[in-house]
Amino acid sequence: DKVLDEPTETNLKKDIQNFLLGWSAHGTKLSSSFEILNHQIIVIKADEAQCRAGGCSIDTQINSIKELEKKYAISLLNRLLVAYKKEDKLVVTPLSNIDSLFSQGLINENTLIVDTSISSEEEYNHSFEKPLKETWLNNHVLQK
Repeated sequence: DKVLDEPTETNLKKDIQNFLLGWSAHGTKLSSSFEILNHQIIVIKADEAQCRAGGCSIDTQINSIKELEKKYAISLLNRLLVAYKKEDKLVVTPLSNIDSLFSQGLINENTLIVDTSISSEEEYNHSFEKPLKETWLNNHVLQK
């Protein structure tokens, strides 16, 4: 929900790295990595070819992220926020603002939206950012 300043991002990276070092599924360490995009979005990747992340390991990850949200006073899991590109910058806005932004012409059907529902490396590489008209927001604003 906000751009991370350098000290916060540095400390957040350490905390995520520490979590990933101990992250496991069914007693097997998960091969994982992460990156922080635009000082705002955390992408965590697990190599499921070696070991699949299951319900418990995913719950552990979500709980860890919730702890980070509290520690750093940031919102990482809020599904009511939408991230979009505006002149090569990432803008995060409440979903409730999307209709107004669209009607004002500040976003349009070709505005790149960050798809936070991706679950594979292939989706990440090809569909992480896609035009609004190709997202679930299409039904929210374009079908009115």
